[in-house]
Amino acid sequence: MDFTGPIIAFVFIILVITLLLKRYNAHAVLLFSGLAMMLISWLLGYDIDSLLQLENLQKKMKVGFKSTDGSVNTISNLLDFFKYIVFLFQIKHAKVCILIMTIGGFVSYINKIGASYSLVSLVSKPLNFFKKYPNIAAVLVIPIGQLLFICIPSAAGLGLLLMASVFPILINLGVSRLSAVSVITACTALGMGPASAMSNKAAEFAYGSSDQIIEYFSHQIQLALPITIVFMLVYYFTNKYFDKERDEEKINLSDNSLEKSAPKIYALIPVLPLFLLIYFSKIMGSSLVLDTSSAMFISLFIALIFEFFNKRNIKSVFESLNTFWLGMGNIFKSVVTLIIVADIFASGLLSLNFINALLFLSESLGFVALGIGVVMTILIFLSAMIMGSGNAAFFSFGPLAPEIAQKFDVQALEFILPMNLAASMGRTVSPVSGVLIATSEIAKVSAIQVVRRNIIPLLVGLIIMILYHFI
Repeated sequence: MDFTGPIIAFVFIILVITLLLKRYNAHAVLLFSGLAMMLISWLLGYDIDSLLQLENLQKKMKVGFKSTDGSVNTISNLLDFFKYIVFLFQIKHAKVCILIMTIGGFVSYINKIGASYSLVSLVSKPLNFFKKYPNIAAVLVIPIGQLLFICIPSAAGLGLLLMASVFPILINLGVSRLSAVSVITACTALGMGPASAMSNKAAEFAYGSSDQIIEYFSHQIQLALPITIVFMLVYYFTNKYFDKERDEEKINLSDNSLEKSAPKIYALIPVLPLFLLIYFSKIMGSSLVLDTSSAMFISLFIALIFEFFNKRNIKSVFESLNTFWLGMGNIFKSVVTLIIVADIFASGLLSLNFINALLFLSESLGFVALGIGVVMTILIFLSAMIMGSGNAAFFSFGPLAPEIAQKFDVQALEFILPMNLAASMGRTVSPVSGVLIATSEIAKVSAIQVVRRNIIPLLVGLIIMILYHFI
């Protein structure tokens, strides 16, 4: 096998990691490295159409790449590389892009009207029953927070909400600041659920369509349950070990950006999309299957009705809708564009035969599907740790999983599921991730110290996940 292309691809991976560690813009790095690899592949005379499976994509999407010479089914001309970017936006990722934007808009809106805070405030009240057992109270935050993360799928957003509500409770119970921050960040370690952009993209990789998100969610739950139990046990002993000197400082936090006066019934609003998606699904035997975008819009209009009856001011309610549109725009510039540039990066790796070389080496070393699955899971974990973004890591390497699964004649789900969870786990031990920076800043502790608290539980959780899923 010719290893010229794969070696070049490996050099680009090292270059990308180096640039990301130097805090270069992730979108630009992934975009230009992907285009550069595709250009090199073209100059080397590789069959890019075949390697990227463009013919299959065109049949599936009913579109074609028309080159400057009038031919179809080719990406051999320089202009076609840019047509490929347009194709990714307009055709390949159009549905999931709209889905992610509606999720972003809905999350922004429920934060604006105080519904997120109402939900967090409601579910955190049971912690007060454990005044005599602060360490137990601390680890109980993990499953509670993970349930909240399903409804509020923003790691930094949920982290800030928990810092404003749960953190003071834990401090007053006698939990140290570092222990409190560590368990709060652990709540975002398992990104799952139909409201998660990463989960919807994972469902698309696993099944060919994000419409089966509820079925994919059921698999996520089965894998997440044992990991959560492991997290609770390991965090309990890890934080107890690190807390040799107790920090009894009482901290009262306030977040003026949240309208904490929202009615308690608003706690229902963040849960509405999840309820609708489960109720109108094949799992519940419903003849009507609801997609995530529709569930978000239905929930938005119900939230607007709540706001009207609460404020009795139609003008104010209409103006609040701007928050939804702004949220859609913000998620577009951050997550949607990241999906596109990460796909281009993955396409660059494919065009240089990187995956074929990886499979060739795996077979030569005696690896089977299990071995390559473990390698890909660890690779995503480390990438998320370096990039500080689970989305960036998963969207970069996730598209490679269906191709690998096909080569080994196994279901793509077998690779996608652990890779999906490994991405969010890696982010939780990254000192440059938004959630760690934000929460440590509020708690006035070092992000590196939080990473020290998180690294052992997350590594144990990763090992348990690999053993549980693959063995």
